Formats: sequence, structure tokens, C-alpha cells
Amino acid sequence: MPRGFVRDLRLRWACEEAGVPYRIETVAFDDRHTNHLDAQPFGQVPMLQDRDLHLFESGACLMHLAHKSEALIPPGSTRRIEVLQWVMAALNSIEMVSMPWIVLKWSELEFASITDWLDKRLEQMEAVLAEREWLAGDQFSAADLMMADVLRVDLVRKHGDRPASEAYVARMTERPAFRKAHADQMAHFAAADARREEVSNG
Repeated sequence: MPRGFVRDLRLRWACEEAGVPYRIETVAFDDRHTNHLDAQPFGQVPMLQDRDLHLFESGACLMHLAHKSEALIPPGSTRRIEVLQWVMAALNSIEMVSMPWIVLKWSELEFASITDWLDKRLEQMEAVLAEREWLAGDQFSAADLMMADVLRVDLVRKHGDRPASEAYVARMTERPAFRKAHADQMAHFAAADARREEVSNG
């Protein structure tokens, strides 16, 4: 189900935008709670290793990569904190509502309540995106990468008519760096499927 939406895509996309070379290593899904707790205390992905630096949480990993390139953080101290502000907003104000709305089971009353909350947040974001092309300054940044990745989830995009948000997601996901990162993630899953099929067929 999460293929094309696993959060390592955020880091792949960032590396492609910044021209940072990278290598992908995988963790077996069935063993996610036991085989990499030494690297990630919650047993989740993605994780990032940059020489002796080991990071987890996609937002922290993204900001580390962003500081390597002006393609992800525009120059100037004000712009840098604006990028960080919107990365945090994507994770804490939008995704914090959208993901529970998508994956958790609710009573009718609870679902109506969280739906109202999600609608309000998405309407607030729609108002922002109706007035600007980029979230931080006058160019693409890590802020747009994170926000677009949070907003592009199918169920969220189909929930309500928000033309500015839809146009924003379309612009971001039409970028060559996103298309390559997404295609590479899907190819990675396809290769894993082929290996499993080969093993099962002896």
C-alpha cells in the first residue's frame, strides 16, 4: 500500500534536487521492529548515514541534506529559518492531522471531528498556496519538497476541492528530481518482488 509514498522518497528527492550522490539500503519490512533498533529507536524508516553522522526522522534528515545545497535552502539567514518553519508546518500542522485521518479507525463522531480538523488545516493551506508560488522566498526549497510530499497523498488530495493546493502539488511532482526519485523507489520495490518470486520458485 505505501509504495511510492514511503518517506525515504523525501530524501531521494532532496538528493536529486541537490545533486548529492547517495546509495539506498533496505530493511526487511517483516523485521522492522527488531533488526535496526540500534540505528532508529522506533524501528522506522528512513534513516540517513552521512559519514560518521547517523540521523533518523525524515524532517531532520531533509534539513541536513538541505544545508548542503542552495537548491534546497536559499541563501540568507532569514530564508533558512523560513524553510525550517514550513518543513515543521508540513509535519506538525498538516501531516500530524492527515495521517491519523487516513490510517486510524474512528467512531462516526470521532471521524467527523478529525475530518473537520483536517478540512480546516487544508483550507488554511489552500489560502497560503493561492497567494504564492513557493513557500519560502522566490524559489523551490526543502519547504516545498516536504509540503508537497505531505499533500500529495491520494486520499488527502481527493478530499475536497482545493485548486491552489492541487496545482501546487502538480508543479512540485512534475519536477525531474521528483519523477526520478519516485521512479527509482518504485523500481526498487519491483526488484524486491522479482527476487522474492525467484526465491519462491526455487
